[in-house]
Amino acid sequence: MRCCCRLELAVGEVVARLRAGGGWSRPRGGSRKSDTAPRPFRGALVLPPVVLLALFFLYPLALVVQQSLQPDTGGTSLQPYADVFASESFRNALWTTVWIAVSSTVGCMVLGFVLALVIAFVPFPGAKAVARFIDVYLSFPSFLITLALLFIYGTTGIIGSFQFLTTPWGVLLAEVTYFTPFVMRPVLAAFSQVDAAQIEAASSLGARAPRIVRQVILPEALPVLAAGGSLVLVLCLNEFGIVLFTGAKGVTTLPMLVYSKAILESDYPGACVVAVVNVLISVGLYGLYRVVSRRAGA
Repeated sequence: MRCCCRLELAVGEVVARLRAGGGWSRPRGGSRKSDTAPRPFRGALVLPPVVLLALFFLYPLALVVQQSLQPDTGGTSLQPYADVFASESFRNALWTTVWIAVSSTVGCMVLGFVLALVIAFVPFPGAKAVARFIDVYLSFPSFLITLALLFIYGTTGIIGSFQFLTTPWGVLLAEVTYFTPFVMRPVLAAFSQVDAAQIEAASSLGARAPRIVRQVILPEALPVLAAGGSLVLVLCLNEFGIVLFTGAKGVTTLPMLVYSKAILESDYPGACVVAVVNVLISVGLYGLYRVVSRRAGA
């Protein structure tokens, strides 16, 4: 009885405190750990990463921006930007970069969704092994995939007489082949969260496979598919190795133009201008990717 009375008194005291807005309180003699470190300690932890970031990234980027504002005639001016923006080579490179990146992204999203759909919902032997191989595939360098394509479409390849890789369509094929798993991986993760009961219910009600995909599966995967496509768009925009290894002479993207101006023409101000433009576009697209990923919950 005494225990019950004490328990009731304790519960009554807690309820009274909660109603009064007092909340829980710690005993005076108890130890209380601070959730945040002391300010001097926090400063010591934050300073090294900031210094490393400034030294290895911000400082070289600042040098590129500074060089882009210094023409060969000396001084500081916006003349290098005016010269580059007025050149036809820059406009062609910008257009080529945009249409190849957008086309590759669309191709990766469509192909990645279809392949992920087959792996996740069509039972076949080795489906788990294929899904695991995708994780390994993501670690492959881009030039390795392009080198493999050269054995098929190259000059001495199986169907090399078409000279397919030396055209913009060859670059497009190589980028779709390499970047499709970057879309497949998050889509497969989204498919694993789809409730199988919804698919069975839709099938029992007479819905065919295309309708089930359109009304049940696609809405679940659409946010993740958009996030993966945004990431692929950023990667395709800055891709250099694939364009270089295909040997497509008529394909000049912004990274290739930077290489051409800096290495072949020794036009360092012009190369820095193109690099700054490329960085600004990449940062803008990366911001878009972060917004889409946050809304998709990725």
